[in-house]
Amino acid sequence: MSAGSRIDDDGLTHDSLIVLRGGGDLGTGVAHRLSRSGYRVVVLETGEPRAVRRRVAFAEAVHAGETTVQGVLARRVQGDEVGSAWTGRGGGSGARGRAPWVPVVVDPEGKLVRRLEPDVVIDARMAKRNLGTEREDARLTVALGPGFEAGRDVDIVIETKRGHSLGTVIEEGPALADTGVPGEVAGVSVERLLRSPADGVFRATKVIGDIVAEGDEVATVDGKPVVAATGGIIRGLIADGLTVSEGEKVGDVDRRGRDVDPGAISDKARAIGGAVLEALLSRGMLPGSPEQP
Repeated sequence: MSAGSRIDDDGLTHDSLIVLRGGGDLGTGVAHRLSRSGYRVVVLETGEPRAVRRRVAFAEAVHAGETTVQGVLARRVQGDEVGSAWTGRGGGSGARGRAPWVPVVVDPEGKLVRRLEPDVVIDARMAKRNLGTEREDARLTVALGPGFEAGRDVDIVIETKRGHSLGTVIEEGPALADTGVPGEVAGVSVERLLRSPADGVFRATKVIGDIVAEGDEVATVDGKPVVAATGGIIRGLIADGLTVSEGEKVGDVDRRGRDVDPGAISDKARAIGGAVLEALLSRGMLPGSPEQP
């Protein structure tokens, strides 16, 4: 049991501590929903996050020191500093019952999982395979998307594929298999992705929020152009200066243009965040409140 959490006589866990591995746009959708609901959330990331939708990714705090996504602040800290988020030090006071900010820790190996002994571990790395998350990591383990089997690898899997099953809470079995083809947005699928033309260093020539036409250069990799295959708004680009591999996803163009806000959490991420919240509440993992010690 994590420090500070409390179990009532009815077995419900209050003030649950959650470690979320992966601060990309989907993981941030989950962390944002849980933080806003009053849970204590710690996000673990790599030293060089490759989040594409950086305006809605808490992973951006690794590069920038801190970032705010729709009113929720995330700040990069050391592992022994995560408690400062819940005491309010360095970030002002949060809303009633809610931590004022979300700590982000560079910890790709998940060493903090053992140190913090959280009530819940959520694997949101979207690696399409299990990178080492185990049911024994916490009282409740949750994973997003394919690569996990509920009841074997983790307790609960959340469906992440767009369609009628998006956000399904799976308590036995796997999520739908990865097809390797991105979901359609405004009638386009593969065309909306920006991929590296070569191995090398990524340098953006446009910024998130710019409008581009089909054929426009968006970035370069060692001088070779990254070209938009469809017109629209640049919804995401990886951080400048990262070393990438040929074919790696480095950006995303949304043909809906100005109808899209690159700083807004997507409908998909919100659906997944709501599904995780449902999973926690169904298992008796409750957020804290100001009245609790």
